[in-house]
Amino acid sequence: MIEREIGLWDDPWWLILIKAIIFFALPLLMAIVTVWYERRLLAFMQSRLGPNMAGPIGLLQPMSDGVKTIFKEDFMPSGVDKFVFTLAPFITGTAAFSIWSVLPIGGRVTIFGHETQLQNGDLPVAVLFILAIAGLGTYGLVLAGWSSTSRYSLLGGLRAAAQMISYEISMGLAVVAVVLVAGTMSTLGIVEAQSETLTLFGWESPFPAWNFLILMPAFMVYCVTMLAEANRAPFDMPECESELVGGYGTDYSGFRFAMFYLGEYMNMGTLSAICATLFLGGFHAPWPLNETALDGGWWGFLWFVIKVALMLAFFIWVRATVPRYRYDQLMDVGWKTLLPLALGFLMVEAIYLKARQLSAPGSFLRDDATLLAIVALYLVVGYVVLAVQRQNTERKLSTPYRVRNIAELDPTIFPLPELDGKKFGSDHGDYDAATLTTTARKKEMS
Repeated sequence: MIEREIGLWDDPWWLILIKAIIFFALPLLMAIVTVWYERRLLAFMQSRLGPNMAGPIGLLQPMSDGVKTIFKEDFMPSGVDKFVFTLAPFITGTAAFSIWSVLPIGGRVTIFGHETQLQNGDLPVAVLFILAIAGLGTYGLVLAGWSSTSRYSLLGGLRAAAQMISYEISMGLAVVAVVLVAGTMSTLGIVEAQSETLTLFGWESPFPAWNFLILMPAFMVYCVTMLAEANRAPFDMPECESELVGGYGTDYSGFRFAMFYLGEYMNMGTLSAICATLFLGGFHAPWPLNETALDGGWWGFLWFVIKVALMLAFFIWVRATVPRYRYDQLMDVGWKTLLPLALGFLMVEAIYLKARQLSAPGSFLRDDATLLAIVALYLVVGYVVLAVQRQNTERKLSTPYRVRNIAELDPTIFPLPELDGKKFGSDHGDYDAATLTTTARKKEMS
């Protein structure tokens, strides 16, 4: 009875062991492939070749990188907390592995004559388990910075802690929106809920009710927060080399550094798999292949891998196109944009679902078209809010001066901007722009 409740499906011990090995090797293999996938895709976006010498189209490049990292000198600076310094990278890697244990990667399959679900195990509170384990991964970064001797490492660890607080709440609210619609916190239950079709204006359509469509605002919030969760550009402040050399990993080398490096890519695959499970229908086939022979069994694993690859491409696409945010900008995005939008949508969704529950059969509230209309309206409101925020930000950044034509500047001095002809007040009187510019140029000449 207990096995049925926690989702082991009465599997024999040898089958549980086989699935455990598979779910241990899958994220590791996916991380290795992602290293090559990212380099090739970035090269394509930037009109480069990418890795093409180690094996066909550079397929052996991740293997050569791994061998190189393992045989590098693994030193430890003096004065560090040796136990915590060694433990930190393993915490990050273990968190990425553990989440896969509750993710369904396929439908009902037959393995050695025994029918089972292509999932290591399920829990009635699997979503809470995922959020808890995802939060533990940040402890590895914080402990790495705390146990090191470098100030850059300490600042990187502090940034990781502050960053987690700023986006974890928004990510949790986006996931709660999924739980409200599905009516369960079981990952398999959420996937099966998305296999139902949409009812549009009384017409039973063939389109699956994937959450990315009916919960578009929550999906968009999750896509932004998962970039911060994985410490990926443009939210890679805990390790940005332009400010902190290497951040929390500055003092790491050899195998310990490899664990952090591998953990980052495993985390990318894990977050992509969570997104595919919660928002993209999990292992179910897309329209028009849903509810066909290609929507089930081992075919589900293929659809799941394709969806994860698409989300990984999103990670890489953002890295190739979006510059890194400043740290204060990340805080603004987390607290002033994502949190209000996620909380507002959750409240709107909860009110609609309660009204739908209390409505009479056949009411327009029970039609999925009503939910889609509410989502579209909320997206418009969200766009207006973002536009107002952007205007306020641009107004703060607008400069009160115009730049002098570069051809008119003396090349022997530093080109200073020419101020407007306004009066600028100070504690010692008013000075016009010409006086300020002349004074500044004299100081530069001296």
